[in-house]
Formats: sequence, C-alpha cells, structure tokens
Amino acid sequence: MAEFAITDEAFVLDGRPVRLLSGAMHYFRVPEEHWPHRLRMLRAMGLNCVETYVAWNLHEPRPGGYRDVAALGRFLDAAHAEGLMAIVRPGPYICAEWENGGLPHWLTGPLGRRVRTRDTEYLAAVDAWFDALLPQVVERQADRGGPVIMVQAENEYGSYGSDDVYLRHLADGLRARGFTVPLFTSDGHDDHMLTGGSVPGLLATANFGSGARAAFEVLRRHQPRGPLMCMEFWCGWFSHWGDSEEVVRDADSAAGALREILECGASVNIYMAHGGTNFAGWSGANRAGHDHRGALQPDITSYDYDAPVDEFGRPTPKFWAFREILAGYADGPLPDVPPAPPALTEPAETVLGRWAPLDAVLDTLGGEERTTAVPPTLEELDVDRGLARYRWTVPGPRRPYELKVSGLLDLAEAYVDGEHRGTLTTEEAVIGEVPGPAEVELWTESLGRVNYGPRTGEPKGVTGGLMHERQFVHGVRSTPLRLDAFDDADAVAKLPLGPSGTAEARGFYQGTLELAAPGDAVLELPDGRRGFVWVNGFCLGRYWSAGPQTRLYVPGPVLREGGNEVWVLELSGSTAPRVRVAPLP
Repeated sequence: MAEFAITDEAFVLDGRPVRLLSGAMHYFRVPEEHWPHRLRMLRAMGLNCVETYVAWNLHEPRPGGYRDVAALGRFLDAAHAEGLMAIVRPGPYICAEWENGGLPHWLTGPLGRRVRTRDTEYLAAVDAWFDALLPQVVERQADRGGPVIMVQAENEYGSYGSDDVYLRHLADGLRARGFTVPLFTSDGHDDHMLTGGSVPGLLATANFGSGARAAFEVLRRHQPRGPLMCMEFWCGWFSHWGDSEEVVRDADSAAGALREILECGASVNIYMAHGGTNFAGWSGANRAGHDHRGALQPDITSYDYDAPVDEFGRPTPKFWAFREILAGYADGPLPDVPPAPPALTEPAETVLGRWAPLDAVLDTLGGEERTTAVPPTLEELDVDRGLARYRWTVPGPRRPYELKVSGLLDLAEAYVDGEHRGTLTTEEAVIGEVPGPAEVELWTESLGRVNYGPRTGEPKGVTGGLMHERQFVHGVRSTPLRLDAFDDADAVAKLPLGPSGTAEARGFYQGTLELAAPGDAVLELPDGRRGFVWVNGFCLGRYWSAGPQTRLYVPGPVLREGGNEVWVLELSGSTAPRVRVAPLP
C-alpha cells in the first residue's frame, strides 16, 4: 500500500515529493490484448503514470443495461502490473472527441440543456452510474494497494457552465463513495474557465498546448498554493472528416513546450501519449467557430492525435524527443522500448461478392417502423450510432413547390419517387422542386454527436420536419437501424444475400479474405464511399472517401490464419467493394 497526498508545495508519495509524469491512454480505444504493450511504451518514454477517461455511453448503452464495467478495473490492474500509477477521470462528461462527450443518448435526448447541471433527473442518472462504476476505482486506490492516486470531478466544466451546486454534488459524491485519494478539476487556463470549473478544496489543474509559464501564472491567481500540473498537455490534435490532411505538430515544437512545463517545476499529463482508435463508430464531433455553434465537424475514426506513440503502437520522432527530456527526471535508466506485437507481412485482397440492399438490411436488423405526425429524433428512435429511414407521402395533385428538410442533423440521402435527389448536409436542406403526389425517403445518419461546447448533447435525425413550400408534410413513417444490431451474428446471417452486381448500390456486402498469418494491419476500400467495416464481427469504424483518413487500423487479435469474414455497410453507393488488408504503413 502507498500513501499519496497533496501539500502546499508538492505531490507526496509515501512522505517523499514526487513529480507526476503521466500520459493519457484510453482503455476503450485500445484492444485489451495490446494494453500491456502500450503501457510498456509509456514506461519506455519516461512516464510513471497513466491517465484514462471513462466513457459512460459505452458501458451503459441503455438505462441500467451495463456492459463490461469491469474493463476499467482490468485496465487499472494492467497499469499496476507495469509499475505505473493511475489517474482516473470518470466524468460523467469527458469530451475526448468521443460520441456525445461520453453522455448517453438516452439521457441527453429527453433532458437537453438540463444535463451537466444540478437538475435532479440528470443527477439521479449520474448517481446510479457512479454507483455501478466507481467500486472498480475505489478498491484500486493507492492506499488500498492499487495504482490510483487521483480522481477528477467532471471535466473542463469551466468551458461549459458555472453550476457550483452541480460540481459540489459530484465532489461530495466521490468522497461519499469511498475516495480517499486527492480529487481535482481540470480547465483551460482562462480566468472564466477556472472560475466556472474549480471547486474549493479540490486541486485545480490547467490544460494547454504551449505557453506554460503564462498558463501557470493564471492558475496561480486562482490557486496560490499547491502543486502545479498541466492535466492535458496537448502534444498533437485531432482531425475531422473533410480536412485537407490529418493534423500534425512538429516534434521539436512539442518537445520545447514539454520542457517548459517541467522547467516550471510542474507535473504533466501528456494528452495523448497514445491515442488509439474510435472503433465501432464512437467518434464524436465539433461545431465550427469560436463559439462552437457553426457547421458540424465530425471526427475521423483514427485517434492517432499525432501522439508520441502512434495509432499502431509505434514510437514516433516525438516519442524519442520526449524520452530524451523525460530521462532527465527519471530515478534511473529508462526501460528499453518493448518489441512490437506481431504485424502482417503479406497483403491480401478480395472482392465482396455477396450483397443485400439497404432496405433488406433495415427489414432484417432494424427496429419496428412507427408512424407519427412529425419525425422523431434518433434519440426518440433509440439510435446511439446508426441511421434511420424517414418516409413521407406528399399529398396531391399539386404543382411543383420547393421541398426542403428543416432541422436536419446531420446527413441524409434524399429520394423522391425512388430517384436519388442528393446528399443533404445542412440544417435547412433543399431537395428541389417537387410536384404532388410524391413519395419521399430520407436515410439519415449520425456522423457523431457533438462532444464539446454549447451544442453538446444536441439531438440527431430530423429535428424539424419536411416542408413543401411553407407547409409541413405530416404523417411520417420512421424505422431505426442501430449499429450494434450487427453485433448479433445470428441476426446478420439472416440477411437475404445474393450476388453483388456491377451497378453502384447501397447495402450490405460480404466476403472472405484469406491470410497466411495474422498481425496488426490496415484495411483499405478503394471503391468505398461512406459506411462501416467489420472483420470477423469486429467493427473497425467508419470509412469515408471525404478523407483525410484513407485506411482503417485492423488490430492483429481480430484477424486469424485462413479465412476472415469481411462485412461492409455502404451507405452512399458503391460497386462490389474491393477490400485490401496491408502491412502497417
């Protein structure tokens, strides 16, 4: 057992001052089989601590339906086995470029702007979740023989709100559930953020990517005593679909910023030390503009983050630059870089020769169609990740008028009388001049719920309605399709598959890829436009020809020697997709 505490000057471990050299690695973005390797990479870089968020919506996809909450405990045990201390940030909100900032769709849908406040219905859901989750952390605190040395209350709350009653409820709830290690908050280094997000009695930490001296001067105005810590040193950044290229940060620039933090005598948490992957469509989204209210910016599947340990677990130039700096703060020689997990050596390619149209996929795996006066949101259809088909009948006879969708969030393929009329991507989207009667279909996707700013938790789907001239078209038939419906292999096996045609078509494609030996790899879809890919039932995530990401990471443990079953859900339209699995680039 160990005793970890905070004094007016320092962090203290077993009576001795200690500097926290931490790195962020989210257990839910890394295959469990690779946790030991990635943790050893952090040790080899010179870190003595690992930090992780906890994604509530991943573990409670439906109210009270908890899924593998014990994964957090297993990760903390893995960190302890590798000699690392651990910082846990359980939220309930985490940002993290993760779907809905980690908040469940079934909660933000009905509550809207009441989340992240003292609202009693929201707090009841948070308390129930924490009751289920936090025993995994409490029993692994340092003073009970585990690795956990600090726990965060909320996350960057000063960037969002100022409800001190809410923050105090969270802090008191953590103590009441048995936490004896120090609690802390983290916020941007602006006065209003630290004022809104700090809690008296809890250590305040700052988040930034450069300018440590100036940032810590601001922090000291709000917290005159206590150890300094940058809880998120942004050594890279994330990328959005449609960007011209993936975001990178020069290794020398990042190393200089890290050196400045340490020269201030501060502790640091490198965000991210290893970013990982947004498997299974869990990527979040931003809103453009300084006030984060502009156009939707959905995040790509890769969460490489230009981190020192890349998405595939390899050291980058940034890793070696950081290692050189951190070695100067180590108690002894740093561990050697561990050998990499097995990697694919020979590429393989196949054409997915079996296909089922998207309507048949919806009939087989979708939920029940419901008829309502106005379109339900995806939240009301109980879709966290996935899509919905909306169908209207425009009355007639009537002459052509402008047909538009009001309140579209965030992408839809539009059809009128079976003819494709375009891909709609704006909140007020015009389909075109249409006479009546007419049959209208909208296939609406969520590209990721907003995870940061005032539009966090906004609904998805059609939030307004279909309008013909100024008239709402009432009476809509809606059918949902959740992405996790594909987790049921027996249900997928019931899809009415036939030979793939030569024409471009939306739908489900299936085929087999032969491999001589499995290992970490990348998957490419030269013909794919937009959709999702599974290998042996494991969802690699979204692909999209919009770029900048052009390949998906395939963890070696997903693959097997011999035949590997590949599924593609193509939502825009493609010929029979070619699938290529290749060695890591």
